[in-house]
Parts: sequence; C-alpha cells; structure tokens
Amino acid sequence: MSLSIGIVGLPNVGKSTLFNALTNHSVPAENYPFCTIDPSIGIVPVPDERLQKLTRISDSANTIPAVVEFVDIAGLVKGASVGEGLGNKFLSNIREVDAIAEVVRIFDDAEIHHVHGEVNPMRDIEVINLELIMADLETVSKRKNNLGKDKKAAKKESLKEGKILEKIEKELDAGKLLSGLGLNKEEKSAIKHLHLLSDKPFLYVLNKKSGARSLDALNDDRYRDLINFLSKSGDRYVVVDAGAENDLKELDEEEKNTYRMELLREGDDSYEGGLDIFIKKGYEMLDLITYFTTGEKETRAWTTKRGSSAPEAGRAIHSDFHDKFIRAIVVHYNDLIEAGSMAKAREKGLVRTEGKEYVVQDGDVIEFKI
Repeated sequence: MSLSIGIVGLPNVGKSTLFNALTNHSVPAENYPFCTIDPSIGIVPVPDERLQKLTRISDSANTIPAVVEFVDIAGLVKGASVGEGLGNKFLSNIREVDAIAEVVRIFDDAEIHHVHGEVNPMRDIEVINLELIMADLETVSKRKNNLGKDKKAAKKESLKEGKILEKIEKELDAGKLLSGLGLNKEEKSAIKHLHLLSDKPFLYVLNKKSGARSLDALNDDRYRDLINFLSKSGDRYVVVDAGAENDLKELDEEEKNTYRMELLREGDDSYEGGLDIFIKKGYEMLDLITYFTTGEKETRAWTTKRGSSAPEAGRAIHSDFHDKFIRAIVVHYNDLIEAGSMAKAREKGLVRTEGKEYVVQDGDVIEFKI
C-alpha cells in the first residue's frame, strides 16, 4: 500500500532539514531500511516496538517494518496559487500526496533569514493555507462551469455534485480549509476526482531549534496564539527539533544516547523521540493500522486502512489474498506475547479462524489461507 505525506512550508522553516533527518532515520540493522527513491522522495520505516518482540518469539531471520512515503515539496511563497515562485510545481506535487505535514518555524535566529523578515507562526500558516484555499476555489469554479457542459454525466449525478460544490465553495469563501468541513463518504467520493488540496488530512510540525530562541520555551505570545489556534481547530501537531534530529542521523546508538542526555541536561527535551512521534502521527493521520505476519523466514508489519476486512487487508501482501481468500488465522499481538509462542496461544484457545467479513484490528497477527 503506497501512501504518501507531503512536507510543505515557507522557505527557511526547516522543511528540507526535517526531510533529510527522516530519510536518514536510524533503524536497527536487521530492519528493512529506508530507501530514497530520488532527491525529494523517501521511504521511512514506522517505529514499532512490537516487531522486535514478534521476531524473538518466531526466531525470524528478517524483520521488516511498515513504511510511509515522505515527499519534500518545493517551498511555497505568497501568490503560489497564481503561479508565483514555484507555485505550479508546489500545487501539482501536493495534489499527488495523501496528506500534508505543514512545517512551521517557531524559533528566532538572526542567522537564518525568514522570508517575511520576522518569525510569526500564525501568519505563516495563514499564508500557506490561503494559497491552498485559493487553488481549490479555482478548481471548484472551473468544475462548476464545466458541470453543465458534461453531456456524459447523468443529470441526477450532476445535480448531486453541484450541491456538494456549492457547499464546498461556501466553506472556501469563508477562508476555511475543507479538511474541517466534515464531508461524508458519499460527498468525498463525488469530488475525489478534483484532488482538492485543502481536503487532505493535516499535521502541523512545529520546528524549534536547540540553542536558539524557541517560542515554546519562551512561552512567547506568538506561541500561545499558535497553540490556541490548534486547540480550537482540533488539528494534529507535533513539536520537533529538525536540526537536532538531522545531527543525530550520523551517530551510532551509544553516541545518540549521549547527545540526548546532554540536551536533556540543558533542559531541551522537546526533540527526544520527536521524529518517531512525527512518523507515527503521520501514519495515524492517514487512518492506517498495522497488522503482522510472523514466522522463521520473517516478521513483517503490513499497512491497511482502518476498517478493512480481512480480504481487503490481505491485498497489501498479494492480490491473491483478496481474490482467492478462504479464511484468516488470527491472534492478537497482546495475546501472542502473553502466551509466549504460537503453539501456546493455540493451546489457550487464543488463535481463531475468521472469514471474509472479519474487520482487521491494529496488532492482529494473521496467516491468510487461499
């Protein structure tokens, strides 16, 4: 299952630093390593301590984590929706991703120029979000004009889509992202072909900097305004020190732990696990869950959408597990760990057989039968 998160932000907010830290993120050597497809796309493993425990139980030769694709999207400037800067490239790249991680700078540093001359997180968010909204307004307007001309579309379907477009346009005109509109499944399906930018799930990444004047540590008014906005909107966010995370990428585990302890002694604990938390939140933002397969050959984490049936989840492994599905042998991770082995789990009646209607749960350990 290929799912991607686009990293967006204004110039000099730490977007590319975060991407570099992500694509060099250290994982145990026996894990399936990240790989970089090209300079702007990286496949990053999802941290999951359950994998190692399952590997030990099965004495697996290999351990392969679930992964998420991150895309470093060209920096945005005001006016991107009308082609300013790399606007067209920026917007087209966002259309191709499943979710957006919006990097917001929350530190003052005279040596790192801000495109607007001063750091103001709320203004930066407004600039980026307005460009997405303006681009979506243009898309909706064009679709409305073309809807009546689409002779292939059934009249009933056109009327239905037209009503949804009116609803969307009203939200955009009010300067609001569509991600907060709460469109139902039917409505989302009707406009899926438009690839609207502001309808994608959002995660705000608040980038601070060790040794600089970070707004959260100062409890600055600008930071309080930002947190107030995030609390009211209900949007997900994570605080990360992208520079510290990027510095850590070249160190071995012992050196990393020493570096972490030094920063902790200096009172800067925000970065600790920040990158892992970011990856996990990005994974959750896509409404994904993890199930496992385990055996002597390998223990592997697989990704599926929350609410997937057993055959739908099996498709992540191979299409045959969907098309030729007979049954699934299932035990939950917690039950298997408590039992200590698959054999003991069977003895205790913790292993069960499930059919096509079974909805896979996060942490299920599954063997598919075809």
